[in-house]
Amino acid sequence: MENQTHKGSDKKWLTKSSPPPMLKMFTIILSGVAVGLLLTSFYISNAASYLSDDSETCINCHVMTPQFATWERSSHKTVAKCNDCHVPHDNIVAKYAFKAKDGMRHATMFTLRMEPQVIRISESGKEAVQQNCIRCHENNIHPVSLRALSNKMIHDSERVCWDCHREIPHGRVNSLSSVVYSRSPKIRKVFE
Repeated sequence: MENQTHKGSDKKWLTKSSPPPMLKMFTIILSGVAVGLLLTSFYISNAASYLSDDSETCINCHVMTPQFATWERSSHKTVAKCNDCHVPHDNIVAKYAFKAKDGMRHATMFTLRMEPQVIRISESGKEAVQQNCIRCHENNIHPVSLRALSNKMIHDSERVCWDCHREIPHGRVNSLSSVVYSRSPKIRKVFE
């Protein structure tokens, strides 16, 4: 008896949620167009590539070319990819949540043509980079410096590793037009 009641409520819900007969074909076409646009956007943006840790992914939108070019010529190239520094490594959920949030912010800015001439790191990005500097260089940091970095007083004054190590790994802050002759690798489409 309970199973029949459940089936009956499913049919009522389905009847209430479906469009009126006059609009069914329009709804089907509109849904098809929406799915098609979504899949096309996914393909054109090479969205699947953002699941990887490949540094070339960061220049999919060409805005990060100066940062890629300067990293590529730095000492960090042989030991760290972009995500090693710019994404939290607490756990896999935090990593991909950060990538999704930051990626949506980047995609929105790029799509709406709001990208600045000089790229500046966000506050959440600063935290991730600072934690990753300490994570990778913990054995190289003098214990007194390490205590100073994790001391609340230092955090209150907003001191970070790159206050002293300014040109690692990207050099000086570069505008989009300052490295116009840098060569970017051709991005591979994931679905080709």
